[in-house]
Amino acid sequence: MDYSQICAILAIPFAGTVIGAACVFFQKKEMPQRVRKALMGFAAGVMVAASVWSLLIPSMEFCDSSGVAKVIPATVGFFLGILFLLGLDHFTPHQHVDSNMPEGPQSRLSKTSKLALAVTIHNIPEGIAVGISLAGAMDENAIMSISGALALALGIAIQNFPEGAIVSMPMRELGNTRKRSFGIGVLSGFVEPIASIITIWIASLVLPVFPYLLAFGAGAMMYVVVEELIPETAEGKHSNLGTLGFAVGFALMMVLDVVLG
Repeated sequence: MDYSQICAILAIPFAGTVIGAACVFFQKKEMPQRVRKALMGFAAGVMVAASVWSLLIPSMEFCDSSGVAKVIPATVGFFLGILFLLGLDHFTPHQHVDSNMPEGPQSRLSKTSKLALAVTIHNIPEGIAVGISLAGAMDENAIMSISGALALALGIAIQNFPEGAIVSMPMRELGNTRKRSFGIGVLSGFVEPIASIITIWIASLVLPVFPYLLAFGAGAMMYVVVEELIPETAEGKHSNLGTLGFAVGFALMMVLDVVLG
């Protein structure tokens, strides 16, 4: 794999966020709740499918052991990913779109900043997932395929489109200019390629823990889904649209991974 391919795959998820954030330039009024529910459900479905097919299953397949020992790296890595996001969630001041209550430590940050940090936390696990799949494809033994890394990047880019819109449009509703709202949406996604590059570097240093890193990315994404996306989708009206969005996102990511992976 050459560096142009690596850069292209790293850029794909970020491009999804940028395109989604650009929706603020066409916004006439606040995003309808039913649309937001459907988009959140879609993002959750993509992340769950990616966690299972692109990360957890490969984590177990790459383990040479059998029986219970075969699932230990996946189990340990999964819980480490959960705990990592739990720590970020606990120690980072942030606020979710559908909530008026800030989370994390007390801070004088504006609501705009807290909303942006909430989405930034969401994007870190996705960057880790893309980074670890690329690290596997870059290894001299090619323990993961380039097409599998591409499938994961495409799936995350597709779900980043609604995430970009979900963060930029509320910024506009808070009184920010369209350019500022777009910039905040773009910056919230910039953490993804950074997290990917750091993950690639770590994997190159400690390749024997590769199965743990795969499951770590899965655990981190599942934390976001269970802790935030699903509750926000299920509360209030139009929760059925969130469920349908989840089904579409899950099926799309599953197909991408099986066909391209």
